[in-house]
Amino acid sequence: MELLFSYGTLRSKQVQMQIFNKVLSGTPDQILGFKLKSLQIEEEFGMADYVVAVPSESLEDIIHGVAFEVSNPELLKVDQFESNSYKRVQVKLQSGRTAWVYTENK
Repeated sequence: MELLFSYGTLRSKQVQMQIFNKVLSGTPDQILGFKLKSLQIEEEFGMADYVVAVPSESLEDIIHGVAFEVSNPELLKVDQFESNSYKRVQVKLQSGRTAWVYTENK
């Protein structure tokens, strides 16, 4: 099993059902040294506003979210779901666990 840290869309049960055909179980957690930045992504019906995690200068910057347990095949489904504006990287959570998180793809 892998951990996937979500701070946005993936916390929605509707989105989880759409991607995984199930609701994920997760625990609240945080990542330190990151902040959220606005991001516009072109979608089928125009531009949509999202947020993306970006590294911060300060370890006091915190993003609150949920760490979900997912399998490797499920991670690949999320890779397909996320736009190419995001990339998946590993981070250490405040709990000390290591998780994947989607950050800005520059």
